[in-house]
Amino acid sequence: MNEYLLAFLLGIIEGLTEFLPVSSTAHLRITQAFLGVDLSNAYWKMFSIVIQLGAILCLPIYFRTRIAGFVATFPRGVRGDRTVFSHPLTLTLLAFVCTAIPSVLLTRVIGENLESLTVMASSLIAGGVVMWIVDATYGNRNRPGDVDSIGRGQAIWIGLCQTLSAVFPGTSRSMATISAGEIAGLSRTAALEFSFLLSIPTMAAATGYDFLKAIRNPGEGSPLGALRMDAHEMTVLAIGFVVSFLVAWAVVAWFMNWVRNRGFAVFAIYRILFGIAVLLWA
Repeated sequence: MNEYLLAFLLGIIEGLTEFLPVSSTAHLRITQAFLGVDLSNAYWKMFSIVIQLGAILCLPIYFRTRIAGFVATFPRGVRGDRTVFSHPLTLTLLAFVCTAIPSVLLTRVIGENLESLTVMASSLIAGGVVMWIVDATYGNRNRPGDVDSIGRGQAIWIGLCQTLSAVFPGTSRSMATISAGEIAGLSRTAALEFSFLLSIPTMAAATGYDFLKAIRNPGEGSPLGALRMDAHEMTVLAIGFVVSFLVAWAVVAWFMNWVRNRGFAVFAIYRILFGIAVLLWA
């Protein structure tokens, strides 16, 4: 396949799936395996990091007004009932820490599952079933509508559940945090918004960790080896980055509106069907 077209396609897939509860990791790796992309190649390792960065950057820009509001009202909050320990910004960082510590401790386990199509497919199916049941059980209840109502216990619970997406690729970070939020008593909208906020430090740290590994292991196959690129390779990288950013922006805007009115059932069904298809193919 033409590399420009490949970059465009992978950028679309990353942008589409990074924030939907369907697992971007599974979609990217399965697509790359299907198209014969060499994941041991330093350049394509770099490409995967860069297009994920493109998706990440859409969030702080898209939610810039919301984030600015959090900063402006720190530490008392919008309603004046928060403290430095219960403000949404603090709780986002608390949830991130609750994800980061177990993920670091389980680094070896995480590495063992990253390339397993069977694990990805099984996680897609199991996550779809869980999401369907959770949303049907809790999604229609009258609950707090924004992240200003989240408590410390809920933040800790969501952060711990997010670890599942690192240990079992295909689980989906969004699926884990959204379902955990609904179980913890949040509305669909609040669970989704907190999932987006939590993804900013989580994804930034994950991308930074990939670069750190590259620095510590600068040998053959390291993404650092791809830093010396010619004009063609830089263009391919730029296409993937820009497409990922634009598609992710559109997905976030659409997803926020969709969830308010329709819930997550359609994504649960898609996960189950896609997981079955991957199992049969694998």
